[in-house]
Amino acid sequence: MSPFCKTVLVVPLLLCLSSGSVSVAKERIFVDQWSPTQSNLYIADADGANARKLVPGSHRDYNGSFSFNGRWVVFTSERYGSADIFRVRTDGIGLERLTDNPAFDDQAALSPDGSRLAFVSTRDAGSTDIFILDLQNGMVRNLTRAPGGDYRPSWSPDGRMLAFSSDRGTKFQKATGRWEHVHPASVYVMGVDGKGLRKLSPGGKLGGSPKWSADGRRVVFYEVDVADTFKARWVPEQARVPSRIVSVDIGTGERIEHASGDGLKLSPQFIGRSGIGYLEKAGATASLVFSSGEKGSVGDIGNPSWSQDGSQLVYQRGPIATIAAPRSPGELLSGRDPQLELVYASGFPAVSPDGRQLVVSERTGRGRPDDRTALVVWNTDGTDPHRIFRGEGAVLAPQWSSDGQWIVFGVGNFFLARTRPAQVMMVRSDGSDPRALTTGPGNAGFPSFSPDGSEVVYRFWSDTAGGLRIVNVSDGAVRTLTMGYDNFPSWSPKADRIVFSRLANDDFNIFTIRPDGTGLSQLTHSPGNDSHPSWSADGEHVLFSSSRFGFKDEAPLADIPQPYGELFIMQADGSDQRALTDNRWEEGTPAWQPALSHR
Repeated sequence: MSPFCKTVLVVPLLLCLSSGSVSVAKERIFVDQWSPTQSNLYIADADGANARKLVPGSHRDYNGSFSFNGRWVVFTSERYGSADIFRVRTDGIGLERLTDNPAFDDQAALSPDGSRLAFVSTRDAGSTDIFILDLQNGMVRNLTRAPGGDYRPSWSPDGRMLAFSSDRGTKFQKATGRWEHVHPASVYVMGVDGKGLRKLSPGGKLGGSPKWSADGRRVVFYEVDVADTFKARWVPEQARVPSRIVSVDIGTGERIEHASGDGLKLSPQFIGRSGIGYLEKAGATASLVFSSGEKGSVGDIGNPSWSQDGSQLVYQRGPIATIAAPRSPGELLSGRDPQLELVYASGFPAVSPDGRQLVVSERTGRGRPDDRTALVVWNTDGTDPHRIFRGEGAVLAPQWSSDGQWIVFGVGNFFLARTRPAQVMMVRSDGSDPRALTTGPGNAGFPSFSPDGSEVVYRFWSDTAGGLRIVNVSDGAVRTLTMGYDNFPSWSPKADRIVFSRLANDDFNIFTIRPDGTGLSQLTHSPGNDSHPSWSADGEHVLFSSSRFGFKDEAPLADIPQPYGELFIMQADGSDQRALTDNRWEEGTPAWQPALSHR
């Protein structure tokens, strides 16, 4: 066992055997993950007709592309946990795993002669680089090795160059008036020897998903203004996002605009001598569109990729329909530490002190008017859900008292609506005796009990003040703890520190402070957002989500607000920070499960 695992006292789950003996399972963390429940690959005619499933099963498969001879499809699959690259014949036979690494491997493309594989991976530095795998000898080399993210490699027809998109040399920027990031990126070409890097598309935009013409003279890609790369990730907004399909002559730089206007246009590819096919997203559906004016299939279509002769199409089906669907807690998630078991639970999950129950803000479907308007208590094995409270407005961020008798939470308006009122309330764990802890104007929420149950720390927001406040449960007296742009406070089980996130110098980072307001300490210093801090049951460690590794793919290709959010762990003093997840999804609001008591 590693030294880290010897010191973490986060909660082994105990499993009782019929003989009465006890065995120790993995330690467990509940975490929200914004991801689709389905993503299956389909092969079809060029216009999407006569679609058939490529491989059997219900694994999460995506980002397929054809070999140059049209006999194989390479794709990404999470069937064994982390994202790895596979290939299979176009009849679905001969499935073969090409990469096997705990890091994130994705967006693969076979060389024209089929001997090499270009793909995106985080295996070196956490952010995405483009690697080349020699399929004959298994050797892997990092081709791009640069700060920032590199995406979507595409081989030139002669096999000498790669086109790709990259956000290298750009800053991690926030969308106007938001905490989520926008994504500047440009299209580049580079020799497969790592030389001759050239930029093909202008700055100030996102240029993405480049593909070569059959004669190797032009590269086609889609283009979106940087400011629109956040709206492009919101399904209801996609029909109103202006975008363009552009090609550039790599010799002369001549630029041709093939399509423009409202509607998110993605995944362009040359078909035949002069035609171009691409995907246009318009909310709950997506359409195959061609430069000839013809239209193909409409439906749940993602990342279409045509064969070199233009006769076949491979795409993924399922993410649009299931990305917002409600899910019960309990699904096992892939993580990087074999000693820690990650379990899905949405709605700001919190585990009871005895480790047997889980309270969440009820998810009915992202975007529904009744989503997150009630508290539901589940058994931690995912059984016996029962609603204990329904509020007027959002009901968010529940937390248990240390004796398990009470649950504290926020009711009202949150996130961008925080300029309107919200209050902190508490209710008994059986749903009885609801009572307000705060009153008056302002927006109070995201509370956490002190270990002795006598006080509650919470986030406060108004037009004139902000920061953290502490309310006395018995008499309602309120005192100011901080005055910064602070959120997500959590009281240490040791009672000596409160951890929280703070916006300073345009970045969110994790801080701790003593309950008396002294001893402010900044624990993280990374660019981007570090947030959602949560203590281990013994107060020795802090979980949090972080965007420090950046986007794993071009932002408009994700129907997720923050696809860069990964789960991290660190010591209570901020040391030993490391990632627990590595994927293209969004993780946040983690909750440690206290040890179960068994005979």
